[in-house]
Amino acid sequence: MKAAPFEYVRPESLAEACALLEEHGPDAKLIAGGQSLVPMMAMRLARPAWLVDINRLEELKAISIDDNTLTIGAAVRQCVIERDSGAQANLPLLGRALKWVGHVQTRNRGTVGGSIVHADPSAEIPLVACVLDATLVLKDASATSEVQAREFFFAPMVTAIAPEQCLAEIRFPTWGEARVGCAFIEVSIRHGDFALVSACAQVALDEEGRCIRAALGIGGASPFPHALPEVGEMLVGRKLDELAIVEAAGAAADLIDADGDLHATADYRRHLARVTAARALASAVEDAQ
Repeated sequence: MKAAPFEYVRPESLAEACALLEEHGPDAKLIAGGQSLVPMMAMRLARPAWLVDINRLEELKAISIDDNTLTIGAAVRQCVIERDSGAQANLPLLGRALKWVGHVQTRNRGTVGGSIVHADPSAEIPLVACVLDATLVLKDASATSEVQAREFFFAPMVTAIAPEQCLAEIRFPTWGEARVGCAFIEVSIRHGDFALVSACAQVALDEEGRCIRAALGIGGASPFPHALPEVGEMLVGRKLDELAIVEAAGAAADLIDADGDLHATADYRRHLARVTAARALASAVEDAQ
């Protein structure tokens, strides 16, 4: 199929893009990578009257690092993060997740912000943003606001962003502990397909191998990515041996509200959540050691 008729405009600045969003409201859609929006338009699942192209706005393509935050512009390509040494050193969990995002061609065009705003429950980048408690910076024609990633996702493709707002940047906290390990595990029918279930974990260990900080999340199993800070808290102060990992993975699976569909039942997704969470934690511990 072909997309329904639409008007196309390429603003010269973020301020101009926000003014266009304010003028046209829900009838306007931003496009940068287009890896999700264009197929939806081709199938006429999305019918924007105005397409606002922010692909060339350099102010949305910056990457910066300070003592405890890695800030990524919303229009930064996913492949850029894969190749950026600073991003890989300070935010390795995102690098691990990107290996599961579609295929090379997808990541060459797809953007970090586009994946977050699209809010597919199986998407990898939103899960990392939630697990690490990233801050999303939203801009409109008159103001700038911030929202935590854990409060941004409501349902499949439903988020806290308003029609007149543009996601400008994502601020990922970085961990400064000496021994930090991370892992991202995903189960799909084929590599590059939508995840049936995914799990990611990041842990910090002290010199004796005890956990001093932990983060775990589950994606794909329910309508939005789940960060599970309560599971991370139950691991603090413990040696992350097999028993601790199995207990944490079981708690994680019990906390999510698993969904069933034609690809997998809810019970099977809950089982996969338990298995992938355990694998992610074990891999993260090995990475930290």
